Amino acid sequence: MKLYNTLTRKKEEFVSMVPGEVKMYVCGPTVYNYFHIGNARPFTVFDTMRRYLAYSGYKVTFVQNFTDIDDKIIAKAMEEGISPSEVSEKYIDEYFKDAMALGVKKADIHPKVTENVPEIIAFIQRLIDKGFAYEVHGDVYFDTTRFEDYGKLSKQSLEDLELGARIEVKEVKKNPMDFALWKAQKPGEQSWDSPWGKGRPGWHIECSVMSMRYLGETIDIHAGGQDLIFPHHENEIAQSEACTGHPFARYWVHNGYITINDEKMSKSKGNFFTVRDILKEFDGEVIRFFLLSAQYRNPINFSRTLMEQAQNALERLYNAKNNLSHLLEKVEKLEMQEGEKEIFADFEAYKSKFIEAMDDDLNTADAIAAIFELVKEINSHVKGTASKELIQKSYDLLMELAGVLGLLGKKDESGVDSEIEQLIEERQKARKEKNFALADQIRDQLKEKGIALKDTPQGVQIIKLN
Repeated sequence: MKLYNTLTRKKEEFVSMVPGEVKMYVCGPTVYNYFHIGNARPFTVFDTMRRYLAYSGYKVTFVQNFTDIDDKIIAKAMEEGISPSEVSEKYIDEYFKDAMALGVKKADIHPKVTENVPEIIAFIQRLIDKGFAYEVHGDVYFDTTRFEDYGKLSKQSLEDLELGARIEVKEVKKNPMDFALWKAQKPGEQSWDSPWGKGRPGWHIECSVMSMRYLGETIDIHAGGQDLIFPHHENEIAQSEACTGHPFARYWVHNGYITINDEKMSKSKGNFFTVRDILKEFDGEVIRFFLLSAQYRNPINFSRTLMEQAQNALERLYNAKNNLSHLLEKVEKLEMQEGEKEIFADFEAYKSKFIEAMDDDLNTADAIAAIFELVKEINSHVKGTASKELIQKSYDLLMELAGVLGLLGKKDESGVDSEIEQLIEERQKARKEKNFALADQIRDQLKEKGIALKDTPQGVQIIKLN
């Protein structure tokens, strides 16, 4: 498998530190609101990367944090008249609801900043002791001039970065690019005791500390959105490697941006969509399919038209799945014949194409294309005359590949209520009596109720429409 490493700006063969094991850290949400479609992309993409690594035989330890203390959380708490912890716990719960709707599995560990403050304080003290950080009036800053490689992830020199920076009037940093490790308490803010007085952690320090606590000083993969390259991940590298003297992460992986109708997402433009908003109109699996329909490093444009296209495409996959399920219930011939073995061997070629795409920097777009090619072949060759073994193997192969992408996880949608069953029976009776006008009328009634019927040699197949 090859991954594009932002640190080296090239695709590299992925080799884990410990054979057969992967340590992976993904930056999680700041929990002060529902997450938006832009946030949903890294959650979905790196959930898929984790799934594929596991599918490839790795034992993956996957950590995704929650930033549960932050200026935005404090502002939200003041706005709602509740404590910051109540705000963060509320939106952690809401995160899991929306993530589950997208098929995003829980991480092995979901650490919170507030549960790691003693470790953060100890880490900052080590940086001070080593001469990489300094305290001013209860604030502690990282001295970027002391870390020679500062800017190596974003490929910017410290001098170039400082040209575009400025020191605010109230700040007492030594250098424009120095960043806060610890913030002195402001009136009414949540705080913890520290050697520098009451305060709370800065944003960047949390991920270094939690990654090291749960995964060790050096990890295999550190991932997140493209917007985190600078300053967040740049600062993580500086403070982590200054503290330990070891590389912090071997592969830095970042997904591309999402635009909304070809424009940057912005509340001021009125094109800001939370996943919770989108779920009112589209199923979570449709959102997931849409997010995986482009290779993760490429930009992707969100629009109603594209979501409807994703919905229709996913429906075609479900129709193929449900058709195979229907055939399995009806056929009697058990074992594959010689000709069928050749057919299935051709089907397995699409598995190779799928793996080749996923090994090429997690190219989910081409992987999905391979699944659709497989479905086309299955639809052409797996009919009611097929053996149960061929149908079952075809079904299992489709589900195996789709499952790696977190798709087709819903149960076969064959269950219908008694009213629908009665209408289907009436239509069958009308067809037997050659009353085709009545049969067509009932078919239209069923379509209005979201049910399509497909007449096959094995009987009527029920297809639920979105």
